[in-house]
Order: sequence, then structure tokens, then C-alpha cells
Amino acid sequence: MRLYPSLTAAPLDALGDTVRELERAAVDALHFDIEDGSFVPVMTLGTKVISDLRSLTRLPFDVHLMMFNPERIIPEVVAAGANRLSVHYEACAYPRRVLRIIHDLGAQAGLAFNPATPIPDLAYLRPYLSFVLLLTSEPELPEPIFLPSVLDKVRQHKARPGTEGLEWVVDGGLQASNLGEAVHAGADSSVVGRAFFRDGDLQGNAARLRAAAQIP
Repeated sequence: MRLYPSLTAAPLDALGDTVRELERAAVDALHFDIEDGSFVPVMTLGTKVISDLRSLTRLPFDVHLMMFNPERIIPEVVAAGANRLSVHYEACAYPRRVLRIIHDLGAQAGLAFNPATPIPDLAYLRPYLSFVLLLTSEPELPEPIFLPSVLDKVRQHKARPGTEGLEWVVDGGLQASNLGEAVHAGADSSVVGRAFFRDGDLQGNAARLRAAAQIP
């Protein structure tokens, strides 16, 4: 399983040092959430942090656009250095069109789903769709609650015709105690936030998460 630490959960007072340490920990990508304060009731990182950090690492930048009308910001995010972008099915009236915009700009395109949203037939999106991001928690504070029932969507849809080769990513409330559940459900990658940065022990936390997911 690939691990994508979410920089939304990182301490922001020394983010450059954190990025360098995560690269030393051999994570697979860095995950950014960009919100509009409307689609979800929070706002954290913006596009400038992506461009400011891009020169510090060769790790892929995985950007999750939690916003309405994401197409208005996609070119800016790709220009800032994003390698992968996911947009929400709930926020796109024409998801195939939006995924094509990402694809045509040279980035991998993903479609994200809130926990309550059923997954439709994805075959018609396949020419532009590289990965599916399933939220396994809702934006609750202070600590998001992991919703294991969302993993059933991975089990049910990963083997459906038209989804061959898609990467299935889970995001929300994941930590060493439940990461194994995601692996057994068939998830390919996990976005991990607070559990990566707990107590400032990035190397130790990375080792514990890898062990929980049985990652060499």
C-alpha cells in the first residue's frame, strides 16, 4: 500500500523541514487539501503553498480539491506543481469534462466521493480517470471518525468491469489501528493525516504505519 501523508495535518511553522523529512521517510506522495469554505466548512491550505514547496522535493504532489466549480482553479494548481488532482463527484455536474481538463494539462485525474455518496458506473470516465478517492470520514472536529463501512465500496467496485487499473485511495481517520482494514478491503493507497505527525515523530510514525499495512 502506498502512503500519502496529508500536509493539512502537519505543523505549518516549519513546513519545508517537514517535507524534507517526509522525503527521507520514503513516503509515496504528499497530499494537499484545498477547500473553498463552502463545499466543506473549513479552509486550510492554498495554491501558494504548493508552488513554494515544489522545489524542495521530487515527491509527487497529490491535490484534493474540496470545492465547487473546481475547473476554475485546476490550471493554476497544475502550474503550481501538482502531479495528481482529484475533484468531487458531488461538485461536478459534468465530471468527464472536468477530468479531461486535468488529463489534458498532463496530470493524473481522480474522482473523490463523500462517505454517503454511492459510486456510479465509472466506465464512461475511464479515458481520463486514473484514481478514485473515497473519504472514510466526514469533516468532524477535532478528530475525524473513521467509517469502516466505506471500505465496502472498495470491495464492491474494484472488480467491476471498466475499473481495471484504477488506483483506489482511502482518506480520513486512518491510523495504525485500522490501516490493515483498508489493505484487506483492497485499497491501493491511504491518505494519512494526524497519525503521521503525532508527537512530531515522523520517522517512527512512518515505520508504525508501514508495519500496520504490512509494507516492506
